[in-house]
Amino acid sequence: MIYIVEDDVEVREMETYALKSSSFDVMAFECGKVMDEQVKTRVPDLFILDIMLPGEDGLNILKRLRVQENTKDIPVIMLTAKGTELDKVKGLDLGADDYIAKPFGILEFISRVRAVLRRSERSSSESMEALNLALGGVTLDDQRRSVTVGGIAVELTFKEYELLKLLMSRPGTVFSRQQILEKIWGVDFDMDTRTVDMHIKTLRQKLGVQGSIIQTVRNVGYKVQ
Repeated sequence: MIYIVEDDVEVREMETYALKSSSFDVMAFECGKVMDEQVKTRVPDLFILDIMLPGEDGLNILKRLRVQENTKDIPVIMLTAKGTELDKVKGLDLGADDYIAKPFGILEFISRVRAVLRRSERSSSESMEALNLALGGVTLDDQRRSVTVGGIAVELTFKEYELLKLLMSRPGTVFSRQQILEKIWGVDFDMDTRTVDMHIKTLRQKLGVQGSIIQTVRNVGYKVQ
């Protein structure tokens, strides 16, 4: 089951028709408020959210989905007419799994939907027990999705958290920028590797003095030690 939130009637009907023609069950809504009522009855396997919506926009809907227990792990694809890398980073940082800029072709749309669902299924089947990681003064509690430095809670974005968890789960292992992009942003997403550098920079800043556990391996990538 796929839920679509799109205020443009023609686009909403086109997306619905394309997905149903590809054997997906679909429910489409003009706003997040209407969708919220349906989520109480049934949680879908994928959300497709337009960013530019009247009232509550797609990014705010995404924020809510990522903090609600019943939807926090459900994959989300963002659709928008905006196509700059900054827009992509913002949505992905909040926990989106993919980002498709309008206008797009139907075949690409269906392909990206299937790819996100495949990744979600693979992630679920390969999921490990929740991790409790500690290195230096940094502690990561995966069950609560919380990070503390010296016992003080640190607020991280969705991607910052996943990036820290990746590095801390294998201390001493060097991850290249491309490996990080593939593991954190997804193999089907095309993004400049400078995005990794930007996230490492903000992550170090938020960890304060303990940010030094993240080490740069020149011309390769990053590790924690």
